Amino acid sequence: MHDFPAFLKNPLNRIASSSQYTDDIEGYVFDGADGSQVAFWKCDQDRTSRAHSHDFDEYVLVVSGRCVVVLGERRIELHAGDEFVIPRGTPQSMEVCAGTRTIHVFGGKRAERQSALT
Repeated sequence: MHDFPAFLKNPLNRIASSSQYTDDIEGYVFDGADGSQVAFWKCDQDRTSRAHSHDFDEYVLVVSGRCVVVLGERRIELHAGDEFVIPRGTPQSMEVCAGTRTIHVFGGKRAERQSALT
């Protein structure tokens, strides 16, 4: 499988580009009853996210491809099937290779939908 299933990519759940730290990626978000969010991301070109941190923990699962989580001077390379937890408040960025798909679970509200901004 080279993409997420169509039902996950409903335009109503598309993450607004203004709510992303990485340019030119495709993301869709789903909300938990506890205020958490799950985001499905797909990157078609090599990209690096801007440095940022969150007020909640973040769980990353690489579905396909490869990415590098950058935590200060520490670099953690992840491949398909790898998972990683980024503790709240940790400055981070991510280097993502073209074709990579990831699932992120956030312990709080992370993303706004494009449809909510239009």
